[in-house]
Amino acid sequence: MLDPATAAAIERVPGVERRGTRVGNWLMKDQANALLNAPDPQTLTGQRDRAILAVLLGCGLRRAELLRINVENLQQREGRWVLPDMTGKGKRIRTVTVPAGVKARIDAWLSAAGITTGRIFRPVNKGDVIVGTEIRDEKAVWRLVMRYAKATDLGKLAPHDLRRTWVFLTKTAKSQFWLLAR
Repeated sequence: MLDPATAAAIERVPGVERRGTRVGNWLMKDQANALLNAPDPQTLTGQRDRAILAVLLGCGLRRAELLRINVENLQQREGRWVLPDMTGKGKRIRTVTVPAGVKARIDAWLSAAGITTGRIFRPVNKGDVIVGTEIRDEKAVWRLVMRYAKATDLGKLAPHDLRRTWVFLTKTAKSQFWLLAR
């Protein structure tokens, strides 16, 4: 057995594989694509929701991170679209790669909504009209995920389950190109 100080030092080493039972839900590739394609692409709300689901599944962002993205944050570096300097949980800063399918969904939303600056994701009312400059309530993202999970018979699904799906699919598929840009 190790003394507690040595065990704690070993635990802090980055990149060490953790073993054990994974907690939570995640989707298989076909389930993820069913969820991505659930929103109606003919409506403004559907375009936005398709983009939100694509970012959650394709980039593995948390709800708060998703809602903080500005149009100006999307940048092309070394031939790839990225969200540089994303501040996440614990004030950790990272650069997030944006797969081509996700970028296509974001572009479709921005074009349909006529958004060129400011927050990417904005509230849309029942009349399919943008009614604000940003979505402030993280629970709105939770409700959106739950609504489309129910519509696709996926049962209870939380936004963090989409983050788990991103981790699962990127580790099993060895790339983020599993995302279908329909």
